[in-house]
Amino acid sequence: QVQLVESGGGLVQAGGSLRLSCAASARTFSSLAMGWFRQAPGKERELVATISWINGNTYYADSVKGRFTISRDNAKNTLYLQMNSLKPEDTAVYYCAARPGSVRTTTAYNYWGQGTQVSVSS
Repeated sequence: QVQLVESGGGLVQAGGSLRLSCAASARTFSSLAMGWFRQAPGKERELVATISWINGNTYYADSVKGRFTISRDNAKNTLYLQMNSLKPEDTAVYYCAARPGSVRTTTAYNYWGQGTQVSVSS
């Protein structure tokens, strides 16, 4: 069983930055594919970014490319999402997710955190 706990959300003005963290309980964190997703009110959950455990390769949704950076610290069992140049449309609940094996760009992840709210004011 893997437990994921997100932190770092909050209210920020447009153009500002936030860094989200996701602490994982798994002893096998270094062999888990990880992802960040978000869900805005009335919308479906969507992929933000993923990172592979195999080679560290990353993938970003077009809407965040060049502004967000996903990274992981296997020694600390922690996943990060650095968010810069935030826009009001980035407002959502952000979730981290984990799965054994390779990354997926869908919501096909086995484990999910409880989410952290990010609100961007204009």
